[in-house]
Amino acid sequence: MSGWAAKRFWTEARVASATGGYGVELDGRTVRTPAKAALIVPTRALAQGIAAEWAAQEGLIAPATMPLTRAANVTIDRVAQERDAVAAMLADYGGSDLLCYRAEAPEALIARQAAAWDPLLDWAESVFSVRLRRTGGVMPVQQDAATLDRLRAEIDLLDNWALTAFHDLVCLSGSLIIGLAALRGQARAERLWEISRIDETWQEEQWGKDEEALATAAKKQNDFLQAMRFHDLSRPAADGG
Repeated sequence: MSGWAAKRFWTEARVASATGGYGVELDGRTVRTPAKAALIVPTRALAQGIAAEWAAQEGLIAPATMPLTRAANVTIDRVAQERDAVAAMLADYGGSDLLCYRAEAPEALIARQAAAWDPLLDWAESVFSVRLRRTGGVMPVQQDAATLDRLRAEIDLLDNWALTAFHDLVCLSGSLIIGLAALRGQARAERLWEISRIDETWQEEQWGKDEEALATAAKKQNDFLQAMRFHDLSRPAADGG
């Protein structure tokens, strides 16, 4: 949607029942994806969120203010068509998970990482029966093939809507385990984002804050939280199911 810019042409955006789920109509015309597929989502709650994004547009349409619409488009046009490639790419994060790469100094940072990251690795072991190996510094650590296969199997269980959200949760945090923890509700998304930012927060405390870096971090945090919202709205529980 990055190259898309058009003016608002509708009066009303509303949710409509459709085969396979719910769509959004603009003055009775079905919203379609960039690839011209009907934008049909699995829950009324998600469709309502998307309709609200369209209703909020004024003048020129601003895709950056429509994260649910963008994620739905990605799910239909890309993830559904390239599911295996997306799952394989995300599974690769298990081999270089953020939580496995620890500082070698100073002791205060080592302790801070351990306090936040060890419980997540312990959680992954208890839930998925895997134990990722840790290392100090940036030298790569080889993970067991069986461990990576087990994590890939967990990814393969996700439906396309969850996989879209999972993509952003993993890529933005740099951690497959954080992404899984988010989907499983192991901790609030806000807290998991903070956990993924321990190194950056430490650097800010030592050297001060850079305005440009802060703006970039704020955008990434918003994208992370929006991915979580997209996931939650796509679940049957969002409709009371």
